[in-house]
Amino acid sequence: MGCLALNASFEPLTLVPARRAVRLVLDRKAEILEVDEGKRFRSEHDDLPCPTVIRLVRYVHVPRRFRRQVTNTFLFARDDYACQYCGRHRSELKGRQFLTRDHVLPISQGGGNVWSNVVTACSPCNNRKGNQTPQGARMPLRSVPGEPNHVHLVWAVRRVTAKQAKWIAMFYGEDALSLLGSREGGETPAA
Repeated sequence: MGCLALNASFEPLTLVPARRAVRLVLDRKAEILEVDEGKRFRSEHDDLPCPTVIRLVRYVHVPRRFRRQVTNTFLFARDDYACQYCGRHRSELKGRQFLTRDHVLPISQGGGNVWSNVVTACSPCNNRKGNQTPQGARMPLRSVPGEPNHVHLVWAVRRVTAKQAKWIAMFYGEDALSLLGSREGGETPAA
């Protein structure tokens, strides 16, 4: 399990290994906000609980607007791991069926590899659609593709505990929890 690292402004930055979090605390570069009392780090001179949420002492500048490349990991997370044509979830696919990236307007017809032109499709639907548009294949999309919310893009593919999700929601708002698929008392589902 990783430790949620917050900026000095309480902005969630990333998940770091617990050992890295302890090092940041010992170097006085971070402070512990949440711990896992069941786990401890011990040395000759120190005995610390395992941090689950830390906050950096100094603010780290993070570029506000950056575009993530379209990757299958983020694409599938954006589409909730479900085919945007038939609606089947990845857990329902059997045998040689799997999730794929489909270009709404095929590349051969001038479509690009951009968020507004790609969707998650199961392999049977992608093969059936072929080199056509959804209208040409008579396969309507279940949702309009677009660039995902930054919070969803960054956090949906990571496992966070309920305590960590609370800190993410404190910065981004309660709506962030629904994007994360958070459940009380456990880890949020991940890819």
